[in-house]
Amino acid sequence: MKPWRRLATRRVYDGAPHVAVEIDTVELPDGRVIDDFHRVVVPDFAIMVVATAAEDLLFLRQYKHGLGAVSLTLPAGHIDAGEAPLDAARRELLEETGHIAERWQTLGSFVVNGNQRCGVAHVFAAVSAVPVRPPDAGDLEEMELVRLDRAAAAAALYGGAIAILPHAAALSLYLNRIPEQT
Repeated sequence: MKPWRRLATRRVYDGAPHVAVEIDTVELPDGRVIDDFHRVVVPDFAIMVVATAAEDLLFLRQYKHGLGAVSLTLPAGHIDAGEAPLDAARRELLEETGHIAERWQTLGSFVVNGNQRCGVAHVFAAVSAVPVRPPDAGDLEEMELVRLDRAAAAAALYGGAIAILPHAAALSLYLNRIPEQT
């Protein structure tokens, strides 16, 4: 398979730094030209599954307006220009939970939407996290820090309490790749 060739890009909406919409003109490998292929441009972000020394996993319970409901989420946030994904993960963990972690493991980087992109999720496991200060996210959202053991986290995932796909996927990666410490 051959990649498409981008002939032109026109930005039709710029809501920097949060979102932009672009329309690409692309040439397909067979020579056809598509002049209205839409892309949603959002910043790449770091998302992490955080395990405390007691092996509880940290979640945030918060209202998410795109969802229109309250959901359990993982600590996550946009990567600033020039910032490494792991540095963003460390910053977001401290801001949103007040914790730092001794050990970090990369679980992968994934494009959120294969057709429109919608950012890249850089997924991490943060292990042996300890609180060092009160959370100070500075976000619009009201948040409640929630600790769940591994079984309760899996039940929340499969029971629909984690309703946002990157959060569900990150937790699934963790549950399947990081063994229990018992």
